[in-house]
Amino acid sequence: MKAFFRYSIAAWFFISMTAYAESEMNFAKSTQNPLAINPEARYFTVPFVNYTNFGYGTTKNTQNILDLKPITPFPLTSSYDIILRTIIPYMHQPNGNHGYLNGLGDINPTAFITPSDNRSLLWGFGPTLIMPTATNQALGAGKWSIGPELVLIAMPDAWTFAILAYNVWSVGGQSNRPSVNQLTFQYYITYNFPHGWYVTTQPTMTSNWFQPTGQKWTVPVGMGAGRAFHVGQQAMNISVQAYDNIIRPTTGPHWYLQANFELLFPDKRTG
Repeated sequence: MKAFFRYSIAAWFFISMTAYAESEMNFAKSTQNPLAINPEARYFTVPFVNYTNFGYGTTKNTQNILDLKPITPFPLTSSYDIILRTIIPYMHQPNGNHGYLNGLGDINPTAFITPSDNRSLLWGFGPTLIMPTATNQALGAGKWSIGPELVLIAMPDAWTFAILAYNVWSVGGQSNRPSVNQLTFQYYITYNFPHGWYVTTQPTMTSNWFQPTGQKWTVPVGMGAGRAFHVGQQAMNISVQAYDNIIRPTTGPHWYLQANFELLFPDKRTG
C-alpha cells in the first residue's frame, strides 16, 4: 500500500509539472506572434520595441526608433473578434550634418478580423492604415496610405510559426511628397524551452517598389532570445535580437539591435 501511495504521489507530481510546463509554454507563445494569441487564451498587450539602427543614412550614424505596439481584442460576433494592433513610433534620427531630429513618426493602426476560437491554424485579415502624424517631415512619408494585411499563425508542440504581410499605397497627403507603394513582410520562428525561455528569429523585410533596382529591398538575417515570466500576477516578456541587413538600400542601416519589453493582460473571455 505504501508503494502504491508513493507511485501515486510521483505520478501526480509528474502530471502537475507537465501541465504547468505546457501552460507556461502556451503563455510564452502568446508573446511570439502579432496577435498575442496562444492555444488557451488571447491577451491585451502593451509592448515597447526599441530598434537601434547602426550605419543609417548618408552620414552612417545611429538611428533609434521606439515603437509602442498595443494589441487590443474586441468581440465582433459570437464567432469572430476584431484585434486592433497599432504601431506608434518615437524617433531619434540623424539630420545630415545638423545633429539629430526627435519626434513622433507615422502611426500605423491595423484592424484584424480573426476567429474567436483558438484553433491550430490561426489567421487574421484586415485593413492597415499609415497616418501622416510625423512631427517633422523627415520622420515620415507625409502621405495617407492604406492596404490589406494578413497574418497566419501555427503553434505545434514547442514551436511558434507566423507570417505577417501587407502592402500599402498612398491615397492622399502632401502633394509634394513621393507616392507610396511599399511591401512589408515579417516571419516568426520560435522554439520554446522550459520556464518561459525561447530563441527566435523575427526579421522584417521591406520593399519600396518605386525605388530603382538595387535600392528596393531591405532583407535582415539574425536571431535572438527572450523569456516570458510573471512578477506576482503581472505577465511580462523580455527579449533581445540582432539582425544584419544583408540586402539594403545605400542609405539603409548596416545592422540593427532589437530590444522588447512587453506587459500582457489576459482577455477575461479566454484566460
